[in-house]
Amino acid sequence: MLVGFKVLERLYGISLAQPLRVESMLGSVRVHREEGGRLENHYPASYRPADDFAGHFEFGLKYEEFHMEFFARLFAAVGPEPVETWCQREPFGQYARRAGFLYEWLTGQRLSVPDLTNGKYIDAISSKDYLTRVEPLRERRWRINNNLPGTADFCPIIRRTAAVQDVLRFDPAAALAELGREFGTDVLMRTASWLTFKESRASFLIEKEADQSDRIQRFAHVIAQYCGHIEDPLSSESLHTLQAGILGRDAMGLGLRRSPVFVGQATMRENIVHYIAPHYEAVEQMLEGLKAFEIATRGAEPVARAAALAFAFVYIHPMRDGNGRIHRFLINDILVRDKAVPDGVILPVSATITSSTEFRAGYDRTLEVFSRPFMRRYATAYRFGEVVTCEDGTRSNFVFDDYDDASFAWRYPDLTEHVLYTARVIEHTIRHQMVAEARVLATFQLAQERIKEVIEMPSQDANRIIRSIKENGWRVSGKLKAEYPRLEDELTARRVVEAVQSAFEGSDGKPVRS
Repeated sequence: MLVGFKVLERLYGISLAQPLRVESMLGSVRVHREEGGRLENHYPASYRPADDFAGHFEFGLKYEEFHMEFFARLFAAVGPEPVETWCQREPFGQYARRAGFLYEWLTGQRLSVPDLTNGKYIDAISSKDYLTRVEPLRERRWRINNNLPGTADFCPIIRRTAAVQDVLRFDPAAALAELGREFGTDVLMRTASWLTFKESRASFLIEKEADQSDRIQRFAHVIAQYCGHIEDPLSSESLHTLQAGILGRDAMGLGLRRSPVFVGQATMRENIVHYIAPHYEAVEQMLEGLKAFEIATRGAEPVARAAALAFAFVYIHPMRDGNGRIHRFLINDILVRDKAVPDGVILPVSATITSSTEFRAGYDRTLEVFSRPFMRRYATAYRFGEVVTCEDGTRSNFVFDDYDDASFAWRYPDLTEHVLYTARVIEHTIRHQMVAEARVLATFQLAQERIKEVIEMPSQDANRIIRSIKENGWRVSGKLKAEYPRLEDELTARRVVEAVQSAFEGSDGKPVRS
């Protein structure tokens, strides 16, 4: 016998874009099974709830997961009556109060229920099980601590699963400090300078635009100039600045879009749609909700915040172009603001994403955690019709018929898997990508010092000689001798080669990889 939210889903014909993960039923003993991201829980008969709206909703709040899309759709379907009846019957019941608060918060409609005048304040959502607002807002009407992390216009949910808690134990600041102690602050900052460009190049590779050298340089400049420093990065003005910096100030359609948009690919015969973004008229409200989330969660785990803000941004998709690069910019921006990485240090997360099939496929799978079930839900709700010119100059023939219905999903995404993926990318970036780059730079710096012990020269010339000798199998080429006549002397040339080679050889005698 089913109990809990699944019963209400079926009873009221709720059709979700993000499925309920938990299915609860009565049995003889208590059993918990998890498979493929779905949970099946069995409870003894003593757990049987009242077979009505209040009974099953209370059971869900007690034993199942918070699911904001489900709550919003359910309240829209049932209206105020069952919630009012429950609250009038149990005015001080904690689950009735939470249901009443959630109804008013999600719908914006006031229930015909008197304010509570006494009683202990209770949390709207468990801070042990979810990422919540750091400083709750007191709702006197319900005696509720409103610790929901966003607003009714946009409120992502992050479950504090065992896996999430495990990956969030990694401390980027401590790992970078250890890197600084091993290689020196100077090498770490030089590594950061190089990785800014590497991050830009890899970010364009993700967008399949790796040959756009001028745009790569522009994005590198945007990262270096604005990460952690641009005021209110989610404001329309700041987004315009970032987009103009990435695309160039003469690019068409800068600023928040005023046209429909989908993410997909074109074939010779048709357009394949992978994801549909919210209506442009809802974008500003959703960005305001995302900004509220950023403010409300300050002081919480930086990596979780960075993941939520970045992936939420790409799902809102507020710009005509540049959304993916701003998405990855936001990861570094939040980490710098939260002092999880030092100012001036850029984590090349895009380079990690493109470094292996596993991370690249993981990036796509993470985006599909939301987009794939969303598209299954709305597979027949879009079409291509007559081409029209939109307010922002975009010519489009894309038509989506269910913007209002889909808003329940867009406003309340579950971003738990996105935090898991981002945390793993950040840890790998620091422990592997940055260590490798720091090692190369430290080795190169040592080679510079040793070659200057043989011949004093500007660093630019030392760099040219080091690269040539290494690329030519530890030999001085004729071309190099022509450029630097002092290398015509065999003894000098041999000493220069030995100086360079000794810097690049590890303790086992094998060359350090570069």
